[in-house]
Amino acid sequence: MLQTITRIPVANYSNIKVRSGYSLKIDDTEIALFKVTSGEVYAIENRSPHPKGGVLSEGLVSGEYVYCPVYDWKISLKDGKVQAPDEGQVRTFKVELAEDIVFIVR
Repeated sequence: MLQTITRIPVANYSNIKVRSGYSLKIDDTEIALFKVTSGEVYAIENRSPHPKGGVLSEGLVSGEYVYCPVYDWKISLKDGKVQAPDEGQVRTFKVELAEDIVFIVR
């Protein structure tokens, strides 16, 4: 069975501020984009894995981590895993860059 890969344009790379979150919605999924100081862009689910939730696009970015703005959980932008001593994970999305366009690949 062939699998179809879809590249969805979501932002202009030059418009994404470094160390700030940018939120968007694809179908019913809220996604947060983050550009880190190295210039890489990461995309994760825009909801804290804490049982009470929270919006990660409003979190502080340090290196390749975002801190949940409500519960201060440290979450990896690379793999979505919450760092110890807390536990949990958010969904991550593959990102591609072509010229100045950021794509989510599904």
